[in-house]
Amino acid sequence: MKPIKKIPKTFFTFLAISSLIWLLITFSKEYKTVISYPVNYTNIAQDKLLQETPVKEIDVAIKASGFKILRAKFSKKVIQLDASKLSRKNKTKFFFLADNQHAKVQNQLLSGIELQEIIQDTIYLNLGILTSKKIALKPNLEIDYHIGYDLLKEIAITPDSIIVSGPEAQIVKINHLNLQKLALTDVKSNFKEQVGIQKPEQSKNLKFNSTKVTISGKVDKFTEGKLQVPFTIKNLPANTNLTILTQNIEIGFVVALSNFVKVSEASFKVECDYRFSEKNNLDYLIPKVVAKPDFVKSFKINPTKIDFLIQK
Repeated sequence: MKPIKKIPKTFFTFLAISSLIWLLITFSKEYKTVISYPVNYTNIAQDKLLQETPVKEIDVAIKASGFKILRAKFSKKVIQLDASKLSRKNKTKFFFLADNQHAKVQNQLLSGIELQEIIQDTIYLNLGILTSKKIALKPNLEIDYHIGYDLLKEIAITPDSIIVSGPEAQIVKINHLNLQKLALTDVKSNFKEQVGIQKPEQSKNLKFNSTKVTISGKVDKFTEGKLQVPFTIKNLPANTNLTILTQNIEIGFVVALSNFVKVSEASFKVECDYRFSEKNNLDYLIPKVVAKPDFVKSFKINPTKIDFLIQK
């Protein structure tokens, strides 16, 4: 068996040096190629806003040494395109000729790279008129109160609306905004919670003057009470006398414990409309509560009919 000859180390050294020289010669030469650059649009008119995402990259033909091209391909350079001078195609579609910005783009490239051509001839921008609108907020509540407890008054939402700014075409479609769900259980005291505003699916170009609201409620224990309240008869002709069997109406009411002492006979006003009974051929009056305190949650009256006789 013949012994295996070892390759001299000088061979590998020579090979490495030769490869390095080849690379230096190769990358020192000038080449023409096309590179894609991410772009950003500047100087858009203040009363305009992008409604759709425009072209994100442009392809440019360049001439440079291999080293410069390699460096350019690995750089994260973002080209700024000036959108201050636009031509109109239709109501919302505008455009500019990319090659008109040849000099501006050249100045943004790495030193030693010569811009030959911007491949994209025309760049379109979909712009809408910037407008603002006050939008109502719609709560999504799931609140369970402890037995015997309830709200003293309506739940407060602060603010109850917000200002939304953006393209007119998007703003006109928004009638209200939903709030994130607020779920509370076994509530027996005042509450105050912050919840977020649910943004529309297409909201990238919209601006909101607030993203959260406060939902609060005053809670109290409720109790029941009963009162005997006199009633009056309206629209009774001057020459008509009625005989009625009762002078008072019993009102059963539900009120917060803290307001119970405020309720009295004078808190309720009850009326019977004689004209209504006469018009509908009724031989009884229908009592109705026409005034009550705002803090009374609910009430019932008894009786619901009052018999009467007409005195001849």
